[in-house]
Amino acid sequence: MKKHLLLWAAYALVLVLLPSLFSSVLGISILNQMTIWILFALSYNMMLGQGGMLSFGHAVYFGLGGFMSVHALNLIADEVLVFSITLIPLVGGVFGLLAALFIGSFSTRKAGTVFAMISLGIGELIVASSLIFVDFFGGEAGVSGDRTYGPAFFGIEFLQDSEVYYLGAFWLFVATLLMYLFTQTPAGRMANAVRDNPERAEFIGYSTRRVRFITFCAAGMFAGVAGGLFAINYEFITEENLNALTSGRVLLMAYIGGLGFFIGPIIGAVILTLMNSLLSNYSEMWMLYLGILFLLTVMFLPKGFAGFIMMHRAAWNNGKMGSLVLPYCLTALPAGLFLTAFIGMVELSHADELLHFLSMDLANDSAFSWFVLAMLAAIGAGGVKLARPRLAAAWEHANAAAQEAKS
Repeated sequence: MKKHLLLWAAYALVLVLLPSLFSSVLGISILNQMTIWILFALSYNMMLGQGGMLSFGHAVYFGLGGFMSVHALNLIADEVLVFSITLIPLVGGVFGLLAALFIGSFSTRKAGTVFAMISLGIGELIVASSLIFVDFFGGEAGVSGDRTYGPAFFGIEFLQDSEVYYLGAFWLFVATLLMYLFTQTPAGRMANAVRDNPERAEFIGYSTRRVRFITFCAAGMFAGVAGGLFAINYEFITEENLNALTSGRVLLMAYIGGLGFFIGPIIGAVILTLMNSLLSNYSEMWMLYLGILFLLTVMFLPKGFAGFIMMHRAAWNNGKMGSLVLPYCLTALPAGLFLTAFIGMVELSHADELLHFLSMDLANDSAFSWFVLAMLAAIGAGGVKLARPRLAAAWEHANAAAQEAKS
């Protein structure tokens, strides 16, 4: 219990201190985005990572919660409703829950590929409806609001992005805690059982459909809360927040971070937010790098970055982590060289003028430029090949005790 309390206290402390570490306008903006996408990714992990339900339409609950939240902001501005905008995420959560209750009542009767196709169909249906029911969805232009109206919260009017961050951080902490507590309940445990072996769960007397329905509704509610935070931060929302692109984005976050691990979606959301916010400022090819990252994750880290971290649990418990540091460094250095050369070749192929790369001016019509990058890539690849046997031996040594215990 003390260990868990310390972890949650550290999590809260990190959320409080982050703005002081990244106090620039860009830094606060990125932090605001992270609070939204972390919460959204965690809600998706409830559905897929814990419940085993592959959804291609999870953005529906995020978007509907966001739309209802923007309308609530407008009702506050018109003085039809009088309450603080600090409760707007609850509005999004309630609307996300209502949508999940309705859609889940029939979609959770199926599982596997059928469920995935139903979610995709529903997502496309809602996106098409958003262009038809203009009064609610605003058509292609979407709906905008103003978070500065309404009663102030202890003198805070949320004029600054830093004030919005602390509001988002509060709801992120509360939602994260509630989602973690859900995993510890009988419903959360049975969701894992239904994911792993639905036939056995039915055999011992549990309704797999009911378990999926409960998990589905909880995931939809927290996705709606994330949509409410999106509405507060950006003060507008469009059909783009409902479509398959947003659903695919949250799938990438959860998978790259590590499905099934509670911390996995947090890692994935941080990585993708940084790529979207920072890498996109430096390269127009950032989407290509994202696709390559996803491909490499699927091929070499099927359990995501969180799974890779958890692979070292045995070595940590045995006090063998120190023996892995040098082999990792010897492998990472040539791998970094190969990656740098690869990025250089990608950017050079897209450059219209001279590319300033590694203190060199490279031209895409120069054979020498391509030769230099190819040589660097070859050296990096060769270095990785030479370092791999040493890394494999160090890995076997670090995990020898755990393997002996299993045998």
